Amino acid sequence: MSAEASSSTGDTPSISKPKELTASQYDELSVPERQAYDSARAAAQAAEQEALPYKWDQTLQNISVLVDFEKGTRAKELDVVIKRRSIKVGRKGKEPVFSGELFKDVVEDDSTWSLEDSQTVSIHLEKQNQSEWWPHVVTSAPKIDTTKLVPENSKLSDLDGETRAMVEKMMFDNRQKALGKPTSDQLKQSEALDKFKQQHPEMDFSNAKVNF
Repeated sequence: MSAEASSSTGDTPSISKPKELTASQYDELSVPERQAYDSARAAAQAAEQEALPYKWDQTLQNISVLVDFEKGTRAKELDVVIKRRSIKVGRKGKEPVFSGELFKDVVEDDSTWSLEDSQTVSIHLEKQNQSEWWPHVVTSAPKIDTTKLVPENSKLSDLDGETRAMVEKMMFDNRQKALGKPTSDQLKQSEALDKFKQQHPEMDFSNAKVNF
């Protein structure tokens, strides 16, 4: 799986992103309307990510960031600082190419950077929580739609049964939460309550308040 964002020279055309719909509003759309809505949001998201001064992608375990500098750049000229919840990348004595608060905590000791081909800074950020997608690297950047992300099929099939079930459950729950719908656990609780009601028709649940 790869959630990718690309750098730009500033020539990317501006694309207006459609207003985000609620889950109920989206459900009311016809199939062609949903397709048009999804396509428009995807195009706007791609334009936003294209305008960033770096490229990035992710797995459930880590984030990879690539930042280009002038050819012939040396590592000692760079100022790259990775903290548990922040990052800064740039040249020493100059404004950072980008910096800010990370979306979530990273493992500092396992997060590294290197300079490749005297030009590209390659950054590896090890996620502290390895069961969720990041919508952006730093909180000031535009978000991607994480409900559309899934692990590569080959990687998902390589997981053992228990781990695969956990990942698939996490993916389903993330999509449900984003749409304002019940998670898998909440659906199970609701089903259990419905079954209990059927088994005990003599009980009055009309005034019962149940919070999942």
